[in-house]
Amino acid sequence: MDCHVISIFPEMFSAITEHGVIGRAIKQNVLSLTIHNPRDHADDKHSKVDGRPFGGGPGMVMMPEPMSKVIEAAKTAASSDAKVVYLSPQGKRFDHSAAIEFAKRDSVVLLAGRYEGIDERVLESHVDEEWSIGDYVLSGGELPAMVMIDAIARLLPDSLGNSESAEQDSFVQGLLDCPHYTKPRSFVDQFGDEKEVPDVLLSGDHQAIEQWRQQQALGRTWLRRPELLKELELTDEQHRLLDEYKSSNNLDDTSFEQ
Repeated sequence: MDCHVISIFPEMFSAITEHGVIGRAIKQNVLSLTIHNPRDHADDKHSKVDGRPFGGGPGMVMMPEPMSKVIEAAKTAASSDAKVVYLSPQGKRFDHSAAIEFAKRDSVVLLAGRYEGIDERVLESHVDEEWSIGDYVLSGGELPAMVMIDAIARLLPDSLGNSESAEQDSFVQGLLDCPHYTKPRSFVDQFGDEKEVPDVLLSGDHQAIEQWRQQQALGRTWLRRPELLKELELTDEQHRLLDEYKSSNNLDDTSFEQ
């Protein structure tokens, strides 16, 4: 995937390009990441890209001339069908389904704004899509861009050390992930309580382990994100596993506010 990001802080992206999943994806040549700085397209000697808003009010607005030019430069560098995506709290909510859709694209241009935002005329004429990572306001679009890139990169071939890792993530099957354990088998926590790894994970019975993981995923989703279950059509076996989870933990639908 050919990813182009427009940002006045290109140095921020070294945090993801040099480490972790995204760094691996770049080394494996399944992801390329190019940062375009609007200041390179400013007309004045100070590389100014922002101005006071017409009508008054606080903050600054990113100016249309340099933003238009940098978007066109990024689109020229990207493939011809690349969509320009503006990162904004007003956009459509980015989730796992969206990450899957993005991972199928050959190219994308991510537009990271700053200050009070970008001149509306630029958004009207250059932006194809608007996406948000949540209902809150950040100082700029760089962090949302990084979040999206990370979520997308995980789904690209050869980006993970084990291809099954992405398949077991939360939301892949519409459920939250199950608990995970590693050495040692017995662990004493800060309160002096001894915590043991569930016996089933040490049994070597792969069918029983898979069933336990499915049950835990169902139970965690019911406890923490019950609205997700409403979007799924559970099988009879999944209903049975969930009922067993509730019974073994002395829980029912009236145990807590959902």
